[in-house]
Amino acid sequence: MSEIIELKVPEIGGHAGVSVIEVFVAPGDAVAAGDSLIMLETDKATMDVPAEAGGVLRQLKVAVGDKVSAGDVIALLEAAGEPAQPVAAAAAPAAAQAVSGDADLECDMLVLGGGPGGYSAAFRAADLGMKTVIVERYGTLGGVCLNVGCIPSKALLHVAAVIEEASHFADCGVAFGAPQVDLSALRAHKEKVVGKLTTGLAGMAKARAVEVVRGNGRFVDANHLEVSLTAGEGKDETGARRLIRFKQAIIAAGSQPVKLPFLPDDPRIVDSTGALELREVPGRMLVIGGGIIGLEMATVYSSLGARIDVVEMADTLMAGADADLVKVWEKRNAHRFDRVMLRTRTVGVTCRPDGVMVKFEGEQAPESEQKYDMVLVSVGRRPNGKLTGAENAGVAVDERGFIAVDRQQRTNVGHIFAIGDIVGQPMLAHKGVHEGHVAAEVAAGHKRFFDARVIPSVAYTEPEVAWVGLTEREAKAQGIRVGVGKFPWAASGRAIANGCDYGFSKLLFDEETRRVVGGAIVGPNAGDMIGEVALAIEMGCDPDDIGKTIHPHPTLGESLGMAAEAFDGHCTDLPPQKKR
Repeated sequence: MSEIIELKVPEIGGHAGVSVIEVFVAPGDAVAAGDSLIMLETDKATMDVPAEAGGVLRQLKVAVGDKVSAGDVIALLEAAGEPAQPVAAAAAPAAAQAVSGDADLECDMLVLGGGPGGYSAAFRAADLGMKTVIVERYGTLGGVCLNVGCIPSKALLHVAAVIEEASHFADCGVAFGAPQVDLSALRAHKEKVVGKLTTGLAGMAKARAVEVVRGNGRFVDANHLEVSLTAGEGKDETGARRLIRFKQAIIAAGSQPVKLPFLPDDPRIVDSTGALELREVPGRMLVIGGGIIGLEMATVYSSLGARIDVVEMADTLMAGADADLVKVWEKRNAHRFDRVMLRTRTVGVTCRPDGVMVKFEGEQAPESEQKYDMVLVSVGRRPNGKLTGAENAGVAVDERGFIAVDRQQRTNVGHIFAIGDIVGQPMLAHKGVHEGHVAAEVAAGHKRFFDARVIPSVAYTEPEVAWVGLTEREAKAQGIRVGVGKFPWAASGRAIANGCDYGFSKLLFDEETRRVVGGAIVGPNAGDMIGEVALAIEMGCDPDDIGKTIHPHPTLGESLGMAAEAFDGHCTDLPPQKKR
């Protein structure tokens, strides 16, 4: 007997319309339960989708470039013999035998990882009376985000935004000369920003009596972590070790950039960390991956003088955002790019003394290979679960490195929690911070749950693009009837005065309940304004709640109130609309 079963896309962190960027199987292939079928890419990460059962693949339902959502059928599988059983969550490994002897350090709460989620969890645990230790591989707290990610990139993006704005001031009667870029001074500015924040974190840790142990930590059993101490500017291990005994632990070990296996090892081929070192401004730069991180770095390097090409396997840049937002962004950024190659993939890279030679395949691939001075690889991030030794503590880690948790951030081991990138999408620092607070409070005996309705996403490009809750595309994919209230900034006095009347704000309302379920903004300071939409969704606001809230005038923020009015057809700052 045989059975034909459908292999479907699992829950993917609330995302819908996610791009298929690689297919690993073909009809006729024999697959085992857990084998990777396809790779998906969201705006900041990639993920493999494993087979739920084993058998022979009879029909493939997806191809590279397709958009999929949770529940979509990937393939039809013929399972021989007994009906195939779905793969459960990662099986819980047996914890290693408990370490005997004295530990070098004992604590109530151990936090592995000192990024935004980790230090927030540690500080909250200390505030609640727990003796707390942070294990962090970098020389300063803040993790990837503060040291080599979010914060240094925003320092550079601010400089890029000022350069861009100054270039347009001649139309206002104020002309500036061409910018003179001093890379050494720019790097120093970036490091000063980072240093101010890391110094502040060190002071807050000291004030809370939180001990920071620098090194790479690995669990050795369910109550011990061994730390290989590190030193210097990097993460070089000294050979010394410390053993820490803990009562409870929070795993906040984050993620790392995905590496493409066919790329050679060359200093001109960098990930986001390497790009932020700002060693030089290349004449010509390729960005592999059209997500938020790659486009932010493209903005920086373009403003400093580089010419940019972008290659993306999907059919759009900035996957996750609605097409109307991306369209505005593309129009404003057309001057930055020589080529934007969609539905195209990188198939070969060779390094020569005079440049990095790259071959492409796809709909918009150039006929000949192209030469670049720098190549930025920005195709997502992978969780660090496999690097923590969590299995030794009995914690289940799946094949991709993710750790499953419940709504209180508990792993399958009751006294060990996990937060941030390592527990799944979206991989965003602000999500990790809130998860860290929940984990610490639950560990202290409080009744807390991570029950956020929505988590905002922001591209800190020029202009900024921000969205939260359902997008129009996701609503359509999920069969939810929504109405849209959109306010064009061409009708905003502040936007016209600021030279940003190309932007807009929009809100999505459930047609049945009239509650706001999503929103998006494109334009300067979009990331600063999207929080109001997130709050409105959390509070279950309807158009009257938002539209009748008095916003200050003239501001860009009042466009949200006007978008709510536009939904009901009575915005007096727009031409007469059809009333509902």
